Amino acid sequence: MVAGNSDYANMVQLAQASEPAAPAPESKQPQDQSPPTNSPPPPNPTAKAVVVRPGPTVMGCGLKYLTAELSGKLKGRKWKEFREQECGPISTQAVFPSAIAPKYSGESPDKARTLTCADQFNANKATKANDGMKWIEKSGGYYSECVARLKG
Repeated sequence: MVAGNSDYANMVQLAQASEPAAPAPESKQPQDQSPPTNSPPPPNPTAKAVVVRPGPTVMGCGLKYLTAELSGKLKGRKWKEFREQECGPISTQAVFPSAIAPKYSGESPDKARTLTCADQFNANKATKANDGMKWIEKSGGYYSECVARLKG
């Protein structure tokens, strides 16, 4: 997928920056001249969330165990204890969008979710807010978590 490509993201930003703003349609109805009311601020469009991903497979954990055994880093632990301490679920924190970006409201729902997630993923890369998550991973990467959260 092209979402991980920074050149693509730069082209999209450049194309969006060069588009002129659309003029507002003229309304025939009289406008309300009442003073603005104190309304609550809009909700935060992003939220930091904890993601629990499965740990390494038994084979992957076995390789870690053998590596630790050969390098003398087992510290007297047996397989069961090592597996519980080193190969359990991985908990990470990443920033996800909480709603589809307004600029993609004209797209199909699937495409709007994908583009919104791609924008947030690329923004997170700049601030290191992905917490090590890759766009697509075997056990569920940023893309699958983000789309699932936007579907509701």
